[in-house]
Amino acid sequence: LDRPVSGVILFAKTSKALERINKMFKAREMHKTYYAVVRKRPNPIAGTLVHYLIKNPQKNVTKAHDREVPGSQRSELNYKLVGELDGYYLIEVDPITGRPHQIRVQLSTPGCPIVGDNKYGYPRGSLRKSICLHARRLQFIHPIKKEPILITAPVPKDGFWEKFEGMMG
Repeated sequence: LDRPVSGVILFAKTSKALERINKMFKAREMHKTYYAVVRKRPNPIAGTLVHYLIKNPQKNVTKAHDREVPGSQRSELNYKLVGELDGYYLIEVDPITGRPHQIRVQLSTPGCPIVGDNKYGYPRGSLRKSICLHARRLQFIHPIKKEPILITAPVPKDGFWEKFEGMMG
């Protein structure tokens, strides 16, 4: 997770487990669900975003392009509007790929920057040094036991996120 993002983090107990988990991420067998709060209603209210991203490591910022450009990586996510509260919109995001800053830059590109994310277009940062992006769920099949695993992270207790928790799956 990016430093200003809250939510699920998975740690491996052993190097063998880490190897298996990394393989599962690469094979897209890990299903992640995020929630983002934005101030602009997305249009359309649900869909798929595809961009070609290039990360500038010196500035720690990623740029989105509509077409493939040299050095870019294809990035894809599905999103849908799930609720509105006092002029804030809650968006559920299911990334298909896992690129640095992917959700942040891909939501910002069509004009829906995440609340508090001034790096990607929100007018001001958060006093808490966080942005309104939360890694809510991680789902996968246990590599040894072959049982489904679902990890869900509660929202931060900050007086803002709790207002949206009832809208989340």
